[in-house]
Amino acid sequence: MDSDYQWLLLGLPLFFILGWLGSRLDLRQLKRETRESPKATYKGLSLLLNEQQDKAIDAFIEAVQNDPDTAELHFALGNLFRRRGEFERAVRVHQHLLGRADIGPADRDRAQHELAQDFVKAGLFDRAEQAYKALEGTAYHTEARLALLNLYERSRDWRAAVEIAQALESSGAGSFARRLSHYWCELALAADEQQHGDDAERALQHALKADPGAPRPWMLMGQRLRRLGRDIEAFEAWNELRQRNPGSFALIAADYADVAVACGRVDVARRTLDTLIGESPRLDLLLAWAKLESDRSVVSARLQQALRAHPTLSIAHALTELPPLKDAIAAAPDAAGAWEAVRAAVARAAKPVQRYRCAACGFEAQRHFWQCPGCLTWDSYPPYRVEEQ
Repeated sequence: MDSDYQWLLLGLPLFFILGWLGSRLDLRQLKRETRESPKATYKGLSLLLNEQQDKAIDAFIEAVQNDPDTAELHFALGNLFRRRGEFERAVRVHQHLLGRADIGPADRDRAQHELAQDFVKAGLFDRAEQAYKALEGTAYHTEARLALLNLYERSRDWRAAVEIAQALESSGAGSFARRLSHYWCELALAADEQQHGDDAERALQHALKADPGAPRPWMLMGQRLRRLGRDIEAFEAWNELRQRNPGSFALIAADYADVAVACGRVDVARRTLDTLIGESPRLDLLLAWAKLESDRSVVSARLQQALRAHPTLSIAHALTELPPLKDAIAAAPDAAGAWEAVRAAVARAAKPVQRYRCAACGFEAQRHFWQCPGCLTWDSYPPYRVEEQ
């Protein structure tokens, strides 16, 4: 028995020494790993700041290998892959994070959000939609709904866009009245194409209810009524547009003049256009008024007056197309050839400035768009041509 205690007393120092040596080895390994991991991380950050993304990715991969449990390094690596267009690798990084059982709820939601962005950049909209829907009820739910709204706009799923916009507005994320009005207008146009007149009428009523001051529903309503042969109602709809949004009225001024002739309201329309021209002598208003004025010499005098007040190429071109001026030139054979060359030059020079330009991205187009084809911004096209701005 005494010998057993002796061996125990002799063994205690030995166990202490072995434990001390083991702890020193663990500490050295830990210090070496902690030195290597920040070094790789800082190197990656330095390369990233110097716009050397290829080398930065290599440095972050090294850092992740040294410390595979660090979620932040995975997020940094995934974002780098996405910025470089390597979407498959970004998806794998974020899916790996989602598959880990040791990350907290906040990092899991963040990984889900990053994964959804990967799918959007890769053009996988169906998978992006599912990923964003999985964020409902998380700290990212508002951001996810906004992203879903953009997805539905890009895919032209206007019914789903209406539902998301209404949910966002109900949650206090802001006013989506104008967007909702556009969505209902798009649904009305689609219903008309499918010859579902009742659905188109209901959609336009929803558009007006969403934003009574929006010009587009009144314009579409007038155009639809005119197609149905209800000229007086179309005339009244466009008069309502003029009162609610006079700046956009020039977009349908020519149609307004035509329907005024059709329903016998020429005098009323001419006075209306006369007043608007006095406030802003825009070419569309002048040409619409010219349709209602039978005396071409009066029209010529009005255009000359407008040209003196606002010397634009568009008004000059319109003036060269009028019969009084053409007839006068035709009576002078020696000048006819030169005049035709001048007229063609003015027409060519006027064409570029008769475009509409997006105020958000500068995209130019021959016709007015409610949503820019370039940047997809709503209502970014002023109802004025480039020359009139």
